[in-house]
Amino acid sequence: MKLIVQIPCFNEEATLPATFNDIPKQIDGVDVVEIMIIDDGSSDKTIEVAKALGVHHIIANKKNKGLARTFRTGINECLKLGADIIVNTDGDNQYAGWDIPKLIQPILDGKADVVVGDRNTAKVAHFSPFKKFLQRLGSYVVKTLSGVQVPDAVSGFRAYSRDAALQLNIVSPFSYTIEALIQAGKKHMAVTSVPVETNEKTRESRLFSSIPKFIERQLTTIIRMYAMYQPLRVFFLIGLTLSLLGAIPIIRFLYFYFTGDGEGHLQSLVLGGVLTILGFISFLIALLADLINFNRQLIEQTLEKVRRMELHQLELEKKAADKE
Repeated sequence: MKLIVQIPCFNEEATLPATFNDIPKQIDGVDVVEIMIIDDGSSDKTIEVAKALGVHHIIANKKNKGLARTFRTGINECLKLGADIIVNTDGDNQYAGWDIPKLIQPILDGKADVVVGDRNTAKVAHFSPFKKFLQRLGSYVVKTLSGVQVPDAVSGFRAYSRDAALQLNIVSPFSYTIEALIQAGKKHMAVTSVPVETNEKTRESRLFSSIPKFIERQLTTIIRMYAMYQPLRVFFLIGLTLSLLGAIPIIRFLYFYFTGDGEGHLQSLVLGGVLTILGFISFLIALLADLINFNRQLIEQTLEKVRRMELHQLELEKKAADKE
């Protein structure tokens, strides 16, 4: 059983040592614990610090690509290195590394594919009341849309089994946390959460410049991911809404028409007709999007098989090299 803890880093020379030292080097039920950093185009000495600490694997992006793409790179590299379990934590030492054994236990017990660390944000001192409210609201929305019962949907402290990692396809350029949960729910993975501790705040978040910007990006991700996995429902509801709105002015026109005053209300008929046509077009888009959705599922299944074949080939090559 091999565990790799991946740490996406962007200018984390000051906090990386504490993050590294908090990670247990031996865990019951795990044969090998390795640490990997994915440097996202840092301009400081993050890589030099990582080498001095003895980090097992160092992956470096030539330029800053953002957290979601860096996370995706880390997952792919961990799979290539033969990880059975992948833990993701932040380089700013926000999460308590000593909770990793607790985080991976549901996977070791065969009860979960994905485990999310619940920070219990209601008790986090440096979270403002408004931020706590947004966190609860966001987690509720994600739970409703994905069917995944996780109280801290945006927590980046997570553990993935090998099978779960093989099925993940992160396409968002901003945040992977919500996207990964929606995917896990729609792919019927077993997802759970465990309470974890957090360390003192070391710096401001770099994911967003303001709360409105953060809300905008998270909301965009939620809508995009839900529409990707439930296109028929999304466009059908849009079409139904437009059709119902179109019916109102049409009924208004018919009322005046049959009461002998229809000539002065042709604008209602025009407006209703336009909305009804848009609703009909949305229904057609819903059918087309649903067909595309089936094609996406086939592509994802093919991609997963290709990944498994590639990893199997790598394992065979390693065994052949060891024999030589």
